[in-house]
Amino acid sequence: MKPDVRFLRQPKNFWANVRTLSQHLGYVVRGTEQIKVPTIESMRQALTELELNSDSVGTEEKPSKLGMTLRDYFEFRAEVLEKHVEPNLMEAKEAKKRFEALKKKLKPTCPLPMNKQKGKKKAPAFLTGTVNMLISEYAQGMECDYDPRELTTVTLDRAPLRTLARRVDGAFPSVVNPIAVWEIKEYYYTTTFGSRVADGVYESLLDGMELEELRDQEGIDVKHYLMIDARYTWWECGRSYLCRIVDMLHMGYVDEVLVGKEVAERLPTLVAEWVKLAKARGQRKS
Repeated sequence: MKPDVRFLRQPKNFWANVRTLSQHLGYVVRGTEQIKVPTIESMRQALTELELNSDSVGTEEKPSKLGMTLRDYFEFRAEVLEKHVEPNLMEAKEAKKRFEALKKKLKPTCPLPMNKQKGKKKAPAFLTGTVNMLISEYAQGMECDYDPRELTTVTLDRAPLRTLARRVDGAFPSVVNPIAVWEIKEYYYTTTFGSRVADGVYESLLDGMELEELRDQEGIDVKHYLMIDARYTWWECGRSYLCRIVDMLHMGYVDEVLVGKEVAERLPTLVAEWVKLAKARGQRKS
């Protein structure tokens, strides 16, 4: 899932309105799987109830520029979630089948970690393993840190320039001066949308804000990706957080979000782009 250029780099007050209206009106039509799309009138009512300026969105008959852009964005957010994200989400059975088929085909030597579950739920981390195998296959022999155990650091003249607050799930080609970093949020055996899952969204937001500051202040662009899967967790329980992820994508805090099946379709192209950038920098193969 790539961002829609219409909504990239909207001013901060636009996203303040998106968040305010979403939390007050709700993200989902109650009793359905439908993502809510507020009308101009419902936006006006929400702002009035919150004792905020409802004239900022105009009226249904004469919406303001802000009101029209908000309406267009809410329509887009609902459409991309219902028509793109939901069909790409998998549950454990399908993810396992795809993982095992890819493993048989590629015969990988890269790390294939286990999940953190216990007992009958203990199994390979299907999405993480898929990501690792695809990167290893298409990286043309270049290094990749599949499990960084250090903080991501960008340097200048061999001295730290910026160091992120938390560890990422992967970095290419290295956790020091990476071209790309990513987070993987797979919850195949989770039965509720708990605080741990919610925290995962906000962790990616924090990373994105730090990388935005690096890009704006130092002119250094580190690609940032979020990869998610598990239909029950994200769609049945966490649609409001999927809305937040779409918001985060368009705020520029994530370059792309890869959802379930989309990982196998999109990642080879992305890795080829990373390799091209690495070669342009003169970075060597492992």
